This record gives sequence, C-alpha cells and structure tokens, in this order.
Amino acid sequence: MEKTALLTTLRTAVLSAGLLISGTALAQISPAAKDSLQAIPSADNAKPVPETKSHWYDKISLRGYTQVRYNRLLETNSSLKTDNDKSIGDNGGFIIRRARLVFSGQVHERVYMYIQPDLASTPAGSSTINFAQLRDAYFDLSLDEQKEFRFRIGQSKIPFGFESLQSSQNRLTLDRNEALNSGVPNERDLGVLFYWAPEKIRKRFSELANRTLKGSGDYGVFGLGIYNGQTTNKNEANDNLHTVARLSYPIAFPNGQIIEPGIQGYTGLYTVTSDQLSSTAIKGGNFEDRRAAASFILYPQPFGFQAEYNVGKGPQFDPESKTIEMHSLKGGYAMAMYNLSFKKQLLIPFVKVQYYEGGKKAELDARASKVREAEFGVEWQPIPAFELTTQYTISDRTNRDGRNLNNHQEGNFLRIQAQFNY
Repeated sequence: MEKTALLTTLRTAVLSAGLLISGTALAQISPAAKDSLQAIPSADNAKPVPETKSHWYDKISLRGYTQVRYNRLLETNSSLKTDNDKSIGDNGGFIIRRARLVFSGQVHERVYMYIQPDLASTPAGSSTINFAQLRDAYFDLSLDEQKEFRFRIGQSKIPFGFESLQSSQNRLTLDRNEALNSGVPNERDLGVLFYWAPEKIRKRFSELANRTLKGSGDYGVFGLGIYNGQTTNKNEANDNLHTVARLSYPIAFPNGQIIEPGIQGYTGLYTVTSDQLSSTAIKGGNFEDRRAAASFILYPQPFGFQAEYNVGKGPQFDPESKTIEMHSLKGGYAMAMYNLSFKKQLLIPFVKVQYYEGGKKAELDARASKVREAEFGVEWQPIPAFELTTQYTISDRTNRDGRNLNNHQEGNFLRIQAQFNY
C-alpha cells in the first residue's frame, strides 16, 4: 500500500511540474507563435494520411529499338533480291528496318500485358514504306502465384524455332534463317498458347535474354497452342486451326556454361489466297502445312554455337505443272560466335551458313526456293544504347514462281546496320 501511494505521489508531482513549465514557456512566446503551436494536431486528433491507390497504368513500362540499314556495299549482282529484306539489290537504298515500341507491364498479379507496334513496316505489294503495323498484342494469364502455368492470349510469336523466337534486338545476323522462318513468316499469329516452366527456369530464361548471351526469352519449357495459321495480321481463310508444340530446356553446368536443346513441330491447313497468285491460271486453295524441327544452342561464354534443322511438307509452286502442289521441304542453319569483352564494350564476331529447299507458302505463288548462303560478320556494342553490325553475305538463290520459272542468282554484298536501344 505504501509503495502504491508513493508512486501515485511521484506521478502527480511530475505532471504538475510539466504543466508549470509548459505554462511558463507559453507565457514567454508571442501570441502568434502560441497560436501556431496550439494549431499543431496531437497524435490523438491527427488525421490519417490516405493511402495512395495503385492503378494498372502505373505498372506499364515503355521501351524499344530502331534499326537503320544499308545493304549494297561491295555488291556484285544487283539482280539478287529477297523478300526477307526488300532493300537488297536493284533500287535498294537506306531503310529503317525496324522501329519498335514495346508497352508492357504486370497490370494484375495474374495478368501481364505486352503490346508492340512497328512503325517501319511495309505491306505486301506496296511501294510505300514505314507504315505502322501491329506486331504483338497479347496477355499472359497466370494460373498460379509463381506464374509457372500460364495462357498467352492474342497475337504473339509462335513457338517454332529458337531463332524465330529470338528478338531482332538480340539476334546477331541481320535476318533470320529461311529454313524455319518460312514456316511462320514474321514469327507471329493470332491464337491461344499454353506455357509451363518452373520458377527457377523462368528466371534463367530471363537472365539469358540479354545483349551478351543472345537468348530467346521465356517461352516456357513446354509450350502448346492453337493459332489461325495464315501468318501475321491476316484473317483466317479456312475452318482449320494450326496446332503447335515445343519442348526446350536450358541446362546449366557447374562451370557456368549453358546449353539449350529443343524440339518443336506444328500442323494445320494453309490457304494460298487469290491475292498471292500471279495469274488466274494458277490455282490456290487449301494445303496441308506441317513441320518438325530440332534446335541446339550453346550460349556464348565466350564461345557459342547455334544450329537448327527442320523437315516437313507444304504448298509449293511446281514449274513443270505451272501450278501449286504439295511438296516436301528441308533445311536449316549453323552459326558459331565468340563473345569478346573489353573496357565495358562488346565485340561478337560470327559466321553462319544456311540451306533451304522447299516452298515459301506466304510468298507469290507459294514460291519454290532453293537457298545456299554464308554470312560473316561482327557486332560491336560500344555502349548499351548503340550497336553496329557489319555482315558480308555470299548468296546463291533459285526462285521459281508463275512470273519467273527459273530465277537463279548468285552474288555477294556487304551489309551494315546501326541499332539504337532505348
């Protein structure tokens, strides 16, 4: 009892002293200052600070790149041309090959958006360049918190071939190989794809997709989907959807080296439409379209190697019957590279050879094509925002369609490209 009474007496004394000191201090300051002090809210009556609400548009980022190219240095045959780059050969000049903007972001914990227009596209048959055209417009819907299982809905790259999935911003050579890329021209189509990869491997895919290692990005360990099959920005032309499947796994060794073997294939029905035909005497219509391919990637640390090969069947112009028929196709490529780093600069020399024999379903009359080509070049990256690629190409091409039954051209030329990353 005595202890309790003593504590009560001490508490009363302290409070009284505090009030006395506060009163004396307030009496010695000006009335204006006194009003200001009295206006300061106490902890009891202070208004709570409202929480800032997060909006979906706060999570969207913007990036992009632009490529400016010239192909006609040391040219030996101006008649050698290709639909892969229409500035090659006669009447070619400087070209803005790509001018891409990427809008992307995790707009919800389960929804990721990706929209990419290209401001330097050239529609087929047009003599005017630098149209704006949609390349990607898709949403990833994750089924779990780790985002290991997801659906990709919209227009996106079709998982067929490593180099086709690789961004042009990261790719070493100026154009993709024609053997696999002729299966999915412009690499994209409209459909629904399912991807699965463990969280650990998704991080590995992300780490590989940079300017040094030249990865393809995260397209899952396993991919399966359906899509229209008429190629990018074209309406479906038949009642049959294409089906695609891919299996690819980046294997990391204790010494830090990483390899990525993969297999993929697709099947469907492709329609050669009337706008693809050189004359009414050539008949289009529906054709089986199927391919299978194998890939092997050794990431450049510092030596790298990349090879892919595919076989299949599809529509192809036949110069004997002068019409389009089903034919077998085959071809692939191999590329070696070496990653040199000095004073924060990168220098990557490379050599690539490719071969393809078969039809190009999206070109005029499903053009029959035979390509043998070798490319020697170097990519120089003095700063992350700028890359300069110089490439010498030795080409032997034979194209057959209704306008030219045997267009065989050989030639060499030096190509140069400036790329700006932002």
